[in-house]
Amino acid sequence: MNEKELITYYNKFNEDKRLTTAHGQVEFLTSIKYIEKYLKKGDKIIDIGAGTGAYSIYFYDKGYDVTAVELVKHNLRIIEKKRPDLKTYNGNALNLSKYNDNSYDIVLIFGPMYHLISTDDKIKSLMEAKRIVKPNGYIFISYCMNEYAVITHGIKEGFLTESIKKKELDESFKIISKPKDLYSFVRIEDIDLINNKSKVKRVKILSQDGPTEYLKKEINKMDKDTFDIYLKYHFSTCERKELLGAGRHILDIVQK
Repeated sequence: MNEKELITYYNKFNEDKRLTTAHGQVEFLTSIKYIEKYLKKGDKIIDIGAGTGAYSIYFYDKGYDVTAVELVKHNLRIIEKKRPDLKTYNGNALNLSKYNDNSYDIVLIFGPMYHLISTDDKIKSLMEAKRIVKPNGYIFISYCMNEYAVITHGIKEGFLTESIKKKELDESFKIISKPKDLYSFVRIEDIDLINNKSKVKRVKILSQDGPTEYLKKEINKMDKDTFDIYLKYHFSTCERKELLGAGRHILDIVQK
């Protein structure tokens, strides 16, 4: 991960707007739905890679003890402006040494795994999350999926041949992420490897957005009733094994 380039990227990217579109709400509402399945009254939450605070603020407003950790200071300032009393810290998912062992009931890692390129760094991040979560707590990890990137950037946007020539894809069409890249893309077997190396056990795995990113133009035009039906469809299929790897994001829920 090139930390300097990542900070520059998010200083320009409108992260605050990303989850407010109709299609972005599918990802957000799905994540909320599953977090709330495991959340108990009085639980302590830490949001690692909090962005501009969509999840931190949501749970803070519901009365939970929330800590937001974010690498990009620009994003932190947005959270602090919205909720001055919410606990915010500038920090990196690879080093959570300021937080004690077994301190949190819920750990969210919704940004770091998009940008940590090497498997070793992903394992290190998960191991840090595992250290600070309580024995019966839950870690929620979001990943960007390989097939979405190949289908959209490679096929729909016309870069497939160029990507093959540049050796950005292997023979199985797996994206070969380089240290200078901003994003990392995985398949289910990569996530399984990270979990096995980190010695965590899976509780549930699901697609946060399913086919949503392929249909965002149609979804953004839907009236409320139609959108609600689409959301119901998504919730009824987001755990189906045959659909897991095709969406843009996956949510893996684990315990130590």
